[in-house]
Amino acid sequence: MSAEWEARYQQQDTPWDKGAPSPPLIQWLKERTLTGRALVPGCGSGHDVRALAAHGLDVVGLDVAPSATLLAKTYPRVANETYVNADFFDLPSDLMGGFDWVIEHTCFCAIPPRRRSDYVRAAHAALRPQGGILGIFYLNPRDDPNEDGPPFGVTEEALREHFGDGFEWVESFVPDIAYSGREGRELVAVIRKSQDA
Repeated sequence: MSAEWEARYQQQDTPWDKGAPSPPLIQWLKERTLTGRALVPGCGSGHDVRALAAHGLDVVGLDVAPSATLLAKTYPRVANETYVNADFFDLPSDLMGGFDWVIEHTCFCAIPPRRRSDYVRAAHAALRPQGGILGIFYLNPRDDPNEDGPPFGVTEEALREHFGDGFEWVESFVPDIAYSGREGRELVAVIRKSQDA
């Protein structure tokens, strides 16, 4: 899988990169407070990473494609952001259990649906006790594992099922701001690691 993503970056075939941070993330950061250490899996060129760092978080951007992390490092440093070339499903030991937040945006929808349980396990392993996921999930009313993608769509119902064991669903809403063409197609969710997990 990493070779496929690396090829996309080398060919500059990255239509998911809109050249700016996720609008719902920016809105969230203006209206709410996030603190601590955050992990951004599938960070790409790092727009969300830098937005989070600008708001005072210590942020690690993670991507499986070496060219993505190299690209992210070409942007001017904002604050406490670093980039790591690694597989979220095989998280380096020094990152395990080290985060207050996993920030999800365009990673979950990019992986084949059969690997969604691996994503959930990886997020759980990355988080400290009581850590949380702030997710901006790409929705699609058809939650079809055979659907051509990426992006692969998912429903809110399916998300709640995936993040059932080991997590508590805190809140969710459809944001009123989005990239052009994604209006009404995203779900912002806060999902907390269970106390007994």
